[in-house]
Amino acid sequence: MAEDVTFTFDRFLTEQANSLRFLLDPVDRVEVVDRYTVKFLLKEPFVWLIDTLANPVMWIIAPEVVEKFGDLKKPETAIGTGPFLLERYEPNVKTVFKRNPDYFRTGQPYVDGVEWIVLDDDSAGLAMYRTGQLDCGPWPWWSVRQEDLDSIKKSHPHLIYQDFLSNVTHGIWMRTDQPPFNDVRVRRAISHAIDRQAIIDAVFIKGEPTPAISRGIPEWSPRIDELGAGAKYYQYDPPEAKRLLAEAGFPKGFKTLLHTTSGLVRAVIDAVQLAQRNFKDVGIEVELKIEEFGAYMATTFRGKFEGMAMAPFAITYEPHSVLYGMYMPDQPRNSGHVNDPKITAMLKEQMRTKDLEVRKKIIFDIQRYAAEQQYYVYLYCVGITGSWQPYVKNYAPNLTFDDGNRAAALWLDR
Repeated sequence: MAEDVTFTFDRFLTEQANSLRFLLDPVDRVEVVDRYTVKFLLKEPFVWLIDTLANPVMWIIAPEVVEKFGDLKKPETAIGTGPFLLERYEPNVKTVFKRNPDYFRTGQPYVDGVEWIVLDDDSAGLAMYRTGQLDCGPWPWWSVRQEDLDSIKKSHPHLIYQDFLSNVTHGIWMRTDQPPFNDVRVRRAISHAIDRQAIIDAVFIKGEPTPAISRGIPEWSPRIDELGAGAKYYQYDPPEAKRLLAEAGFPKGFKTLLHTTSGLVRAVIDAVQLAQRNFKDVGIEVELKIEEFGAYMATTFRGKFEGMAMAPFAITYEPHSVLYGMYMPDQPRNSGHVNDPKITAMLKEQMRTKDLEVRKKIIFDIQRYAAEQQYYVYLYCVGITGSWQPYVKNYAPNLTFDDGNRAAALWLDR
């Protein structure tokens, strides 16, 4: 109902703890027109509104659930209009869903239910997939780990495999509002210090260096050689890094903190440790701070940290939000505390530009300028190999977190 929609977006826009409020920053308010219609009133032109509303975090919330429970942390609050209904939740074991008979897409879901199984052991997950206990790959995005790929392809050539690039950008962010990171020479030195390709090869096996928008979304992401003057800062060049540090007043380097989290895949920690060695080679001594995921999300991810941080940190669904959140001043998602009037002006311009090709040029120009300034040291997006059983039909890898609709559209032919 329209009242549920207005309740949802009023809550989205006013909830202080919502670090994603920036997604709808141009929205002034949402009004009920009639039982099935709402009207979005904007503070300024915003050509990305429809795209943003399609974001998988924009689900509609039942007001009575919030009134009863106060928040949405309990499994009993998982009430909505999606393709599946929550049947059972077993913490750290599995979550069981059953088909929603009233789902608005006629005929879907095609399957009777879904079980999400918690697999902390990568080897156990792979063994379950090999023996047919899982319908799809056991790793994120229904994939197989790259280090397991050759083995399983050899033993199970009948499985379906599809390579793709992630839409998640990995990077380094720093307190650009504080010394020494407010000096562009230091930021460029940090970028030169990192051997991106070596980290990809050693840790992720597949991947590609990326600008602000992941190369997994190539229509909005320029290649590194298309970044103009900023392209050179992607080159692994320790001597140039040392020269820039000396020019900035740090001939012997400096000491700082490097934050990350243990709450993601082990490969993230491995990559950070390789970066730590890269930094040492140019005289930057970093003390590694590995944080529990909840603490990391509440602090480092939201810009409440000192020094530097490194992790996967930007997801591209459409090109606006991944730039706007990271660069607009005073946004909680602006982890690096960036405040650059030139970027701000370009972001505002593309938000009101209807012509798609003109808008794309502005988006590319933002990324070229960002590459020159290195407010965020963008590193790479990783290569993923999705995999599923041959009896799983009408399925292909999907880069969003919308697992429900992904499962609703497929069927099992066995």
